[in-house]
Amino acid sequence: MAATAAHQFAHCTTCHAWSPDHSMIAFCPNNNEVHIYRLLQEKWEKMHVLQKHDQIVSGIDWSMSSNRIVTVSHDRNSYVWNQEGADWVPTLVILRINRAALCVQWSPRGNKFAVGSGAKTVCICYYEQENNWWVSKLIRKKHDSSVTSVAWHPSNILLATTSTDGKCRIFSTFIKGVDNRSPGAGSSSDAKFGEQIVQLDLSFGWAFGVKWSPSGNTLAYAGHNSVIHFVDEIGPSPSAQTVAFRDLPLRDVLFVSERMVIGVGYDCNPMVFAADERGIWSFIRFLSERKTASSSVKYGSQLSGAFGKLYGQSKYSSGNDTVQVSIPNGNVHENCINCIMPLKKAKDSTAMRFSTSGMDGKVVIWDLDNQLDLSEYV
Repeated sequence: MAATAAHQFAHCTTCHAWSPDHSMIAFCPNNNEVHIYRLLQEKWEKMHVLQKHDQIVSGIDWSMSSNRIVTVSHDRNSYVWNQEGADWVPTLVILRINRAALCVQWSPRGNKFAVGSGAKTVCICYYEQENNWWVSKLIRKKHDSSVTSVAWHPSNILLATTSTDGKCRIFSTFIKGVDNRSPGAGSSSDAKFGEQIVQLDLSFGWAFGVKWSPSGNTLAYAGHNSVIHFVDEIGPSPSAQTVAFRDLPLRDVLFVSERMVIGVGYDCNPMVFAADERGIWSFIRFLSERKTASSSVKYGSQLSGAFGKLYGQSKYSSGNDTVQVSIPNGNVHENCINCIMPLKKAKDSTAMRFSTSGMDGKVVIWDLDNQLDLSEYV
């Protein structure tokens, strides 16, 4: 197996995010709270509980550049949390939406973040020093249904969204006084705020989990009809490939490298997709399946180092003491995987380690370093 460690943090985990140095994890245990755990002497201990939202927290992101945490909730609110001494202090975000906030992500430079909502609206939020709050500019009347996920282009200007209207869209989010024009956005760098660069109508069902490749040259997103789409040459005439598979749909995706994507969802088992030397994408295999050709070669590695005791409480435990357990045969996750996050430094182009969380309450860390059959795609 590629899974190196897992922890049963809760009965159900809605979403999670890592601190910049990966020593702390923030997650929502399917309620209105955010729990923060720190790794202390090879044991995960609860450090903080962020309590400000009134309903389920649907999105968390931890800025790699500023150490700020942003949370969004079904209560239509968002807060930016700053660590002051031993406490996390919330700052209100003016979203101006009348439906649930569903997803959130910091921009690469950490000077703004995007919030997708059930109000068919995307909020681009930035800080106003004069009033000490975060305000938003809204991208309205572009989506025909709820915005399920958002993804920033490395340029810090372009934003990709997916929606339950089945479409993936790319917008300019340039805000005067906040952003600088960047040649990294290509011909679309001169677009005004909210201008739609392209609309991709490839899915015949709801669309989820959009992500950019490390270079920003390729876009991937999943459809609820068990397909994943790969789009190159973003612009008026994009080049797209669709890979259909016979298994259950995906909910989220992650680029490990320019040529490899991990998809997670209802099959409770991460799926590996990769592009060959011609650029043709295809499904490779499930990540946690075992190699049967040779019993001497094992997928994955033994629990070691700081994560050696990351396996945690039994399913019904409420304490902070960890209990060593083994990965059972078959899937590591026992229910839908709804979130996948990279475990890499900000400047790294590959994410050989990443984590997944799901409705079974587990957070699982995966390591691809020992996956010899996948090394050609990294």
